[in-house]
Amino acid sequence: MANHEVNTGRRRFLTTTTAVVGAIGAGFAAVPFVTSFKPSARAQTAGAPVTVNISKIDNEPGMRIIQQWRGKPVWVFKRTPEQLAALKTLDGNLRDPKSDNVDQTPAFAKNEARTIKGKENIAVIVGICTHLGCSPSYVPEMLPQPFDAEWKGGFYCPCHQSRFDLAGRVYQGVPAPSNLEIPPYHYSDDSTIVIGVAPEGAV
Repeated sequence: MANHEVNTGRRRFLTTTTAVVGAIGAGFAAVPFVTSFKPSARAQTAGAPVTVNISKIDNEPGMRIIQQWRGKPVWVFKRTPEQLAALKTLDGNLRDPKSDNVDQTPAFAKNEARTIKGKENIAVIVGICTHLGCSPSYVPEMLPQPFDAEWKGGFYCPCHQSRFDLAGRVYQGVPAPSNLEIPPYHYSDDSTIVIGVAPEGAV
């Protein structure tokens, strides 16, 4: 009887000890696993807002700055009054002229120029075709082109012939299903754009 009591107590002790040690071991094993879900410093930096000095394009319409943001090329360029006027004539040729697809156009840029109100001459557009992720060519000249005899300036993807106007709006009858993306951005001053943060108060 005594031996039975001793063995039972010992068994309980060993069971409890094993469970505690196992729990501690599982805790240590879980640390690197959980840590692996945290973004790396490089990833955090890649997702951070970036600034663009636009002073060099302010006097040079047609010049384009390409800035990387979240691994995407963002195009920043200035449009002439003639190019802005041409945007108004293209609605009948476009798939989504009013930028109704909210995935590509934030509310603050839901206008013809797809920009912050009052800053229509400066475009900020993600340069990735919405068809298969190619980077379209920048063709700002308002001249007939082999791919469009009535070209009013914009972007042409030679991979699959998708076309976009100078506001990044997609033409009808091309493989690309939607307009080019407009990233969140705002002006920190007249010469500096911050890509990655929408204007204060914007939805």
